[in-house]
Amino acid sequence: MSIHLGSQVFSSRSAAFPGRGLQVRLSSARPGGFGSRSLLGLGASRPRVAVRSASGGPGGAGIRQVTVNQSLLAPLRVDIDPAIQQVRREEREQIKTLNNRFASFIDKVRFLEQQNKLLETKWQFYQNRKCCESNLEPLFEGYIETLRREAECVEADSGRLASELNHVQEVLEGYKKKYEEEVALRTTAENEFVVLKKDIDSAYLRKADLEANVEVLREETAFLQALYEEEIYLLHSQISDTSVVVKMDNSRELNMDSVVAEIKAQYDDVASRSRAEAESWYQTKCEEMKATVSQQGENLRRTKEELHELNRLIQRLTAEVENAKQQRCKLEGAVAEAEQQGEAALRDAKCKLAGLEEALQKAKQDMACLLKEYQEVMNSKLGLDVEIATYRKLLEGEESRLCEGVGSVNICVSRSQGGVVCGDLSATVPRGLGGVATSSASCVPPP
Repeated sequence: MSIHLGSQVFSSRSAAFPGRGLQVRLSSARPGGFGSRSLLGLGASRPRVAVRSASGGPGGAGIRQVTVNQSLLAPLRVDIDPAIQQVRREEREQIKTLNNRFASFIDKVRFLEQQNKLLETKWQFYQNRKCCESNLEPLFEGYIETLRREAECVEADSGRLASELNHVQEVLEGYKKKYEEEVALRTTAENEFVVLKKDIDSAYLRKADLEANVEVLREETAFLQALYEEEIYLLHSQISDTSVVVKMDNSRELNMDSVVAEIKAQYDDVASRSRAEAESWYQTKCEEMKATVSQQGENLRRTKEELHELNRLIQRLTAEVENAKQQRCKLEGAVAEAEQQGEAALRDAKCKLAGLEEALQKAKQDMACLLKEYQEVMNSKLGLDVEIATYRKLLEGEESRLCEGVGSVNICVSRSQGGVVCGDLSATVPRGLGGVATSSASCVPPP
């Protein structure tokens, strides 16, 4: 769009992309005047077109005198330039490309500013938490020291339990030795018992033999006594018969008194000798039998005493064996209970030690995770600070380059109506606004 004010024409155009918060102004100006045309997008649709015109010089603060270049008032060629449409399209495409690149660049800058603010907030938060973190470290150290002391206590308990276990094992070894000794004594006693049992059996056999001998001797004594009485009776009967025979009648009346007396004396002597011999033999036999019976009775009494003594010894040894068995059972129960208690205490100590080691490892892992997160946050902040500083320097350099280093470019385009567009292109980046303005000024002579 162009506006004619006397001999001057002012035109400008600016575009703002909807939804991005960016505004691009395209203006064309020449030393004699300026114009403005802006396209401002509010939202995603319905752009607004505004036309502004003003007078004044491009470089002064007040109103300057408008001068007209007389060379521009010369008659123009009215033929149509065939490349003007292509040039205009290329210009538009270049402007669109630059605007898109600049919009993406501004979006990235805004995103980095937001990230910077977020990191500043996090940094302030971590700075505020510094005292808390500094207080956490002594807590962790105290907790670790407590765990270490508990671990030392557990180690001391394990050492004490190990010493107690060694003591119990020593006591167990002593009891085992005593048990082995008792077993050896029991074996010896059993062997002695077997020997004594054999002796008892032999004594019983001897006793039975002696009792049988006693019965035989008693029968023999009774038989001999009956025989002795029978012999005495026969001798008495013979003596009486002899006396009868001696007193026979002698018809020749011989003097047989002396002969009879002599024979009677002989017979009396023989009978007395026989009686004495029988009595002596009987007395001898009786004495021998009495001595044998007394000896056998003494042997039997001694054997009975030995049997009683052996029975008492067997009972005593049996009682001792039973007592040893009971003591062995008690000792085995005590040893098993001590082993169970030692194993339970050792398992408990191992469980406590494992729990303490796990808690210590977890605390170390938590501390390492916290330190790692803190280091990552610090690295991210440092990287973002470097990136923000780099982008700020780039923006400042681009702004200074666009504001100071870029000269004016004049483009002359012939139109079908015979008008000419002349102007220079410049781009400025104002600070803090995030916008870009590109102006092109055109001058068209009056028809």
